[in-house]
Amino acid sequence: MSPEKAHYFSMSVLRIAINIPGLRWCLKQCFKLEVEDRPVIICGLKFPNAIGMAAGFDKDARFLKELQFLGFGSVEIGTLTPVAQSGNPKPRLFRLKEDEALLNRMGFNNGGVNDAILRLKDRPKGLIVGGNIGRNKNTSNDDAISDYLASFNALYPYVDYFVVNVSSPNTPGLRELQDKEPLAALLRAVVLRNNDSATPRPVFLKIAPDMTLEQLDDVIEIIITEKVDGVIATNTTISRDNLITPEIEFMGSGGVSGAPLRLRSTEVISYLYEKSGGAFPIIGVGGIDSLESAQEKIDAGASMVQVFTGFIYRGPSLVSSIRKGIKLKD
Repeated sequence: MSPEKAHYFSMSVLRIAINIPGLRWCLKQCFKLEVEDRPVIICGLKFPNAIGMAAGFDKDARFLKELQFLGFGSVEIGTLTPVAQSGNPKPRLFRLKEDEALLNRMGFNNGGVNDAILRLKDRPKGLIVGGNIGRNKNTSNDDAISDYLASFNALYPYVDYFVVNVSSPNTPGLRELQDKEPLAALLRAVVLRNNDSATPRPVFLKIAPDMTLEQLDDVIEIIITEKVDGVIATNTTISRDNLITPEIEFMGSGGVSGAPLRLRSTEVISYLYEKSGGAFPIIGVGGIDSLESAQEKIDAGASMVQVFTGFIYRGPSLVSSIRKGIKLKD
């Protein structure tokens, strides 16, 4: 089964399973899901625990109840765009088994914000939901701000925080928005709109692991100047360094996630935290496949973590092990 089909098939099976009382109980015992939560407060939001599902896994808010059942305290939906789009041609998701990684060039495939809202109206209680937003493929960077604001306006009543995604390598030209001037203009527009709302939501910026130190310095300056609430570090990498999966050269372009990203993601978190003096919260993501790798992100300066590829390879027991053993900063 292709990775993309396997994703939807397995989550659909889980949906059926957790609605059968006896099987639901067996799953809880099998994956040791009964773990006492330790809440984390970030930007005034009380996260039930320190582990979230990263964006990309549940693009259209289809599996919120299932992911909450597996122990996630938060789920970041998206990336969502104002208008539905099919994304890049298939195949576009590949397993790099020898590297315990994934390569994807999904291209922001999603049903659009209004489609997700239909399901968000019935979102489970107690789960923190973030909205990761981006521009449509056919929208130029010159008009990108209008796309981000359109998604913000539509999602505002239904999500707890927002993530401005300019770091995906799979939408042509998107990463150009990480340059200092366009990034500052985009974030300024989103923050101003947020501040005009009745109850402002925390706004995070999701960045790429491939940024230079000079670009990270710009990010720190912009986050502080434009009063953005925090950073999610990091997205997938376009680097192919040290990959050993032999088929990689035939898989084409895309972003790599999973174990190969672990070190670089932690380096970015550490740099942002140290250089800014801990001026803003950081959500750590990239290569987390164990309690040890999750703790590494916290020790580097992250306030909480998100997983994706590690969950694919390790399964639900990864969530319970991190919830049970992670040691957070005071």
